[in-house]
Amino acid sequence: MASFLYKLGRLAFRRRRLVALLWVALLALAGFGAATAPTATSSSFSIPGTEAQKAFDLLEERFPGGSADGATARVVFKAPAGGKMTDAEPKAVVTDAVGALKSGSDQIASVTDPYTAQAVSEDGSTAYVSVTYKVNSMELTDATREALEKAGESARESGLTVEIGGDALQAMPHTGAGEIIGVIIAGVVLVITFGSLVAAGLPLLTALIGVGIGISTITALASALDLGTTTSTLAMMIGLAVGIDYALFIVSRYRAELAEGRKHEEAAGRAVGTAGSAVVFAGLTVVIALVGLAVVNIPMLSKMGFAAAGTVVIAVLIALTLIPALLGFAGNKVLGRAARKGRPASEKPNAGTRWARFVLRRPVTVLLVAVAGLAAVAVPAASLQVGLPDDGSQPVSTTQRKAYDLLSDGFGPGFNGPLMVVVDGDEAAADRTIEIVKGLDGTAAVTPATPNKAGDTSMITVIPKDRPSSAATEDLVHDIRDRSGDDVYVTGATAMNIDFSEKMNDALLPYLALVVGLAFLLLMLVFRSILVPLKAALGFLLSVVAALGAVVAVFQWGWLGSLFGVEQTGPIMSMMPIFMIGVVFGLAMDYEVFLVTRMREAYVHGERPGEAVVTGFRHGARVVSAAAVIMIAVFAGFIGSSEQMVKMIGFGLAIAVVFDAFVVRMAIVPAVLALLGHKAWWLPRWLDRILPNVDVEGEKLHKELAGAAGTGGPDEDRELVRV
Repeated sequence: MASFLYKLGRLAFRRRRLVALLWVALLALAGFGAATAPTATSSSFSIPGTEAQKAFDLLEERFPGGSADGATARVVFKAPAGGKMTDAEPKAVVTDAVGALKSGSDQIASVTDPYTAQAVSEDGSTAYVSVTYKVNSMELTDATREALEKAGESARESGLTVEIGGDALQAMPHTGAGEIIGVIIAGVVLVITFGSLVAAGLPLLTALIGVGIGISTITALASALDLGTTTSTLAMMIGLAVGIDYALFIVSRYRAELAEGRKHEEAAGRAVGTAGSAVVFAGLTVVIALVGLAVVNIPMLSKMGFAAAGTVVIAVLIALTLIPALLGFAGNKVLGRAARKGRPASEKPNAGTRWARFVLRRPVTVLLVAVAGLAAVAVPAASLQVGLPDDGSQPVSTTQRKAYDLLSDGFGPGFNGPLMVVVDGDEAAADRTIEIVKGLDGTAAVTPATPNKAGDTSMITVIPKDRPSSAATEDLVHDIRDRSGDDVYVTGATAMNIDFSEKMNDALLPYLALVVGLAFLLLMLVFRSILVPLKAALGFLLSVVAALGAVVAVFQWGWLGSLFGVEQTGPIMSMMPIFMIGVVFGLAMDYEVFLVTRMREAYVHGERPGEAVVTGFRHGARVVSAAAVIMIAVFAGFIGSSEQMVKMIGFGLAIAVVFDAFVVRMAIVPAVLALLGHKAWWLPRWLDRILPNVDVEGEKLHKELAGAAGTGGPDEDRELVRV
């Protein structure tokens, strides 16, 4: 592989104008496709195999023309102190609001009058209007949302407290200045790392080109493949991350080759042949992690995984072809100012060398401290509770949270999470189900059954005693299912959230086994070792568990919550464990491959194990650290989001990269390799014969080039460039 990539790198360098033109043409073509494609709608959310989904499908079949998947809103009214919503003046205001809502948009399916639907609290202080729409929240027009907000504003002018809950006002979360600051920090880190604006700009430029092509392609195909409007979110995040990383490593290796006196074209070929090989296998590990999301068997996640995997493939191809082409245009501008002026490089050991030597002197101490520290941070993960956020987790300043609190105060905490019980049977079956549900401990209220026209299916609304995300409500859902028979199903947003969380939990171990197992085999090919991939996998698991522990401590327990803007503690988002495993595993293996392949390369070329560790850190520690700091800055930018879920993802990914890059890869990895010595690179002879030799470290390439140099080949003439 190294030989092929070496030739590819030199070809891209020589034909740089053609290569650059091809990538610009691809970007333009993808952009044109995205601009002319039909507007994508939000893809339907389904959880195949769950009872909540079966109930939803049954409703679609037996209640045709319904709006079970449509957006909903609750306009909550509260009378001034001492007044009641049944008084004449408040009643007139609410009636006017109901009329305004009915005529406000043709997307509205129904609007209930609280005085005929018994939607007034017992003390008379609170009432609510339920609004159902024909389309889901992502398809609502701005005019429809404005009509909803205007109805609330008109009622407020009369002196009533009016707040609006539900998903009809759901909007894309904003991250404020945090994300912009993250990108600025990334640029500053690149400038410091390379000492050159051109070298710093290349990774950012190529990453943006790759993401532009990937996201535009997803947008162009979104309508045809039902990808939905949210599929590109993960692709954008991962595409930027790996795009910067891969370009960073190849540019760094190119500068190192120039420092050894290679000519520019030869340096580009060697950089792509060595660092490019690592890029290919690092990219494969990320693709495995993303495609593996299909194991969860949730279509939305599978589509997100495949789309993000496609963006990673584009990032790899750009790193192997566009980067060497742009290096050809850059010339010596890719070097730092001192190198361009011919100043000799400092002979002092760099920070990576000094740290590696320190670890080699005290491997046991470093290993014990690092493992003990991560283990201590991981302790809260044992108390992990998962769920999906509702309006109760919104910031207290939002109208959704205020509406949630008003309904809880006026009607009880379970009113915000009603359960829909679907009875596949006649009226007698529905009556039996109502009696059973009324006798359960967690039930606060049960509405009369609503049958369909055929009389063979009924809907029953059950109000739990506790809030939607509580363990008591989850127990109530299971009790209804266990005691009501096979023809009774529980669905609704609360039940869907419970089933979704359970499905994610059930898929966690199979997903982890698949991703880690396939990556273990892949890393065996890369490192020709059993212990090095095993160490990589165990280190990754330790960093992920520690990161989950930190997330639990902050977002579930509330430790340092005010520092990160956590206004409401609660269960951890059910997607978080699998999401972190997929994303962090890909980035962790990037750092592992780029750091350890340089050690493997030095070991194969004759250095002793300890010397190889120092060599790997001398050449790779600074670049890996820069890549990690960039990712931390980008992910930390999401902590400033107004949405609790996005804030949690940003914090979790940022802290996971901190643990994996700076504790596992920079401390545990060299300590373990120092203790193992030659055994780290041991591979049974029978396995060595079976495994194909992909030559990631470029051993065969170096031999070929050494032979070519003796016959006037590409390595005969060198230019002395010091960096």
